[in-house]
Amino acid sequence: QPDDRGLIGTVPVLRVSRQGSEAVHFVQAPLEPGTEVLLSLDWERRFDHMQQHSGQHLITAIADQMFGFKTTSWELGRQRSVIELDTPSITTEQIEALERSVNEKIRERVTVTVRELEAGDPEIETVRSRGLPDDHVGPVRVVDIEGIDSNMCCGTHVSNLSDLQVIKLLGTEKGKKNKTNLVFLAGNRVLKSIEQSHSTEKALTSLLKNGPGEHVEAVKRLQSSVKQLQKNNLNLLRDIAILIARDFKSKPVQSQLFVLHRKEGDSEFMNIIANEIGTE
Repeated sequence: QPDDRGLIGTVPVLRVSRQGSEAVHFVQAPLEPGTEVLLSLDWERRFDHMQQHSGQHLITAIADQMFGFKTTSWELGRQRSVIELDTPSITTEQIEALERSVNEKIRERVTVTVRELEAGDPEIETVRSRGLPDDHVGPVRVVDIEGIDSNMCCGTHVSNLSDLQVIKLLGTEKGKKNKTNLVFLAGNRVLKSIEQSHSTEKALTSLLKNGPGEHVEAVKRLQSSVKQLQKNNLNLLRDIAILIARDFKSKPVQSQLFVLHRKEGDSEFMNIIANEIGTE
């Protein structure tokens, strides 16, 4: 999960890195030891990460329960997040069923809690985990989604699934060997995506002079027209190149220098003229 940001007093925090049990803060200016300061957290960034991370836990747990798809890794990106599932493929029907199920859990307002276990606690063995970092010290943090999932995790999470608002599965991408990447948005990212899509739709409606349902066909017609125009333009340039070369050769007094600048000409245009004029 990406780190938190904010201010220590008036000094911006540029990055936070974990080293063992310490959280090391990288700041823009030195801070005087012993100074009393107000810590200000970038809550919008923090809450976004909470929504995406809790969303990943929920999707991972339900995908495993419904289809036996194990999560092997995941990435919380700036625009979207990706879960790597240990399956060569996922059907459209499975994606739709998974999306319905996770959103049902959100509507059920399931509680999310965090607890800490001592490193030697045998209960740790019953918790889903990909193992602890080599430099881990202190208690082990476990995030529980009531009745759904229990997972070892050091990230920030919502306290109730209702805080996720909604989850949208955007489809899949080809992953590593025999794996599939499932792309998703959670919470406010879904709202931002809809807003962006609506703005794009309005702009296209204005440019294409038709309704959203006809945008694809209108673009296809434009692409076809452009392709035909490019073909016609290429043929005309070829004809012009031949005529320019023949005009040069037909002059009674041959110049030893041929000069021509045509900004729409390309390498083929140049080669046609060179071949028509000849090597002499």
